[in-house]
Amino acid sequence: MLQPKKTKFRREQKNVMKGMSQRGNQLAFGSFGLKTLENCWLTAQQIEAARQAISRHMNREGQIWIRVFPAKPFTKKPLDTRMGKGKGDPQGFVCPITPGRILFEAEGVSLEIAKEAMRLAATKLPVATKFIVRRDYVE
Repeated sequence: MLQPKKTKFRREQKNVMKGMSQRGNQLAFGSFGLKTLENCWLTAQQIEAARQAISRHMNREGQIWIRVFPAKPFTKKPLDTRMGKGKGDPQGFVCPITPGRILFEAEGVSLEIAKEAMRLAATKLPVATKFIVRRDYVE
C-alpha cells in the first residue's frame, strides 16, 4: 500500500477542491494515460487495485507509471461516538484529485492492450476518467 514514510502532522484539514489540475495534467513518461474528469479523494487501496488491473492485463509487459501519491491523512471517529471530543484518529491516506490530472501512464504495449488495461483500471476508481494518447504517437 502506498503511504508516506513520515508526515509532519498526524492530522490535516479537509481543504476545498476546485478548479482544474494545474500540475500533472500532461503525459510525461508514457504514450498512453488515464486522465480524470472529476474531483475526488483517491485512497491508497483504490490506486493499488487499479495498478494491479493494469499490470495483469498487460501481462507485465511494457512499463507503468503511477502519477499520484496518497500523502494526505484522513481521520474517522469510531462508530457510536457522540459529537465533539476532538478530531478522530488517522484512518489512512488519500490523494486529492482535480479534473485533468493524469493518474497512470503506460508504454511498451499496443494501443488496444493499453486501452483495455486503462478501461479495467477505470472500473476500480470512484471517478470518471478518459483514455488519452500522446499526440505524436505512431504505431
